[in-house]
Amino acid sequence: MASTLSERQRDDLHKSILDYLNTGGFSKTFEQFKQELPSDFQPDLGQSSSGLLVKKWTSVIRMQKKIMDLESRLAQALEDNATMVHLPNGAGGKRYDADWIPTVGSAKHTLTGHRDSVNSVAFHPLYTVLATASDDCSVKIWDWETGELERTLKAHTKRVSDCQFNANGSMLVTCSYDLFIKLWNVENAYQNSATLRGHEHSISSARFLPGDEKILSSSRDHTLRIWRFQLRIHCIKVISPHDEWIRCAVPSFDGRYILTCSADHTAKIVDAASGEIKTEFRGHDNVVEAAQFCPPHAVAAIRELVALKAPSGAQAVGQASIVFAVTAARDKTVKIWDAVRGQCLHTLVGHDDWVRSIVFHPNGQFILTASDDHSFRVWDLKTGRCTRKIEAHERFVTSMTWGRQTVSQSGDKSDTPPPLVNVIATCSSDQTVKIWVPTR
Repeated sequence: MASTLSERQRDDLHKSILDYLNTGGFSKTFEQFKQELPSDFQPDLGQSSSGLLVKKWTSVIRMQKKIMDLESRLAQALEDNATMVHLPNGAGGKRYDADWIPTVGSAKHTLTGHRDSVNSVAFHPLYTVLATASDDCSVKIWDWETGELERTLKAHTKRVSDCQFNANGSMLVTCSYDLFIKLWNVENAYQNSATLRGHEHSISSARFLPGDEKILSSSRDHTLRIWRFQLRIHCIKVISPHDEWIRCAVPSFDGRYILTCSADHTAKIVDAASGEIKTEFRGHDNVVEAAQFCPPHAVAAIRELVALKAPSGAQAVGQASIVFAVTAARDKTVKIWDAVRGQCLHTLVGHDDWVRSIVFHPNGQFILTASDDHSFRVWDLKTGRCTRKIEAHERFVTSMTWGRQTVSQSGDKSDTPPPLVNVIATCSSDQTVKIWVPTR
């Protein structure tokens, strides 16, 4: 076979092979190969051939990985394009497509300004406003449509772990490892209107209960606390469902139940009124980081996934308080549970690191999960298959949330209310927040 290498290239290759054999301790092979070559090679760490073969080999491997990644992105882009071509009336090209799924190219903005890991993101329910909470002890308020920073809220003295707007967007709640929960009056230039004290260790989450008259918080002190708005805000109930750090607590859609997840590897459903544990979920092999009740519009898809028929005479899905629950853990899995019996119905496997966040698609057909493997994944709820992987950040993806909001439309003077646009926010330990929207 005729050589395609020049004389100089052959000489460099021979020297690199000799260098590798010498440094690897293959003395007999080194001597034999050296005798067969008209080379004046002498082992010397200072010469250009030192370590060259290993460097070339590792660079080839890195290049192969990049090529595979690019091929994967190209295949995904071609699939998206084919899907949009077959959608009626060009719906795939509109920002208001109800079935939109994010792609690599749908990241509109990368918001920078935090000086440490970003832990939580929350959309304002009415305006194009996003709140972000960070390890840098601050909360930042952004216009997600333009990507501009509007203000920075500084009142906490340690990591801010969670944030959420109430239903009408008039209040923002934040919680921190400084043991305080703070309320911010959005309509009064985000003035810190109240500070809640009571937890004895780092606070993991703070959420408004349905009706916006109460706040639910969870903590490393193993407790849940419910706070009520009256003439003053005070704690009305303390619940201790776990013996370890409670990582997150979310209310059901009617506020009757609370879903918790903990460092004790379990999740539980608790009666908000009595504090009684209704259901316990056991099956994860590590800390459970996130949990969500299945929304009513996703129940049918999960029933199809687990081949479970609705029992005859059962309450209508739209009226049922809880049917399924979903949990995500450090064991790299996402589990779907029967919320009444506590039985694991299905396990989603695919992430390469801790899973941190769970989001249901508004159409009820998909679930999105964010992970420390730098990505978020889209899962088809009817089949349990991962349909898309998005490399979202350079480091851990710590949280994500989905918004359906109205945005300004230039030149639109009709009386028809503007449609809702899909928007996703992800945040990361790389100190950035990304905004994902459909392309125009």
